[in-house]
Amino acid sequence: MAKEKSQRVPSVSFENSLQELEQIVAKLESGELPLEDALNEFERGIQIAKQGQKVLQQAEQRVQILLRDDENDQETPAHAQSLTDFSPDTE
Repeated sequence: MAKEKSQRVPSVSFENSLQELEQIVAKLESGELPLEDALNEFERGIQIAKQGQKVLQQAEQRVQILLRDDENDQETPAHAQSLTDFSPDTE
């Protein structure tokens, strides 16, 4: 487990992570890596994939929140909303 902590994936952009993951896949598919190197690359790829999955889940949650907020805004007609905001003048 100590090895897992020391090899944490640094925070990089999703696009850079995806590019690195594609490079790892290409190395593994080439079949030219020694077994130990292939295992290390595979482990790194798994870590990058997990991090990417978290980023995608967070993005999906943000989109759902935005869509939910947009739906709520559309459910309240503009004239009804303006009436609730209206406060009569007291003279």
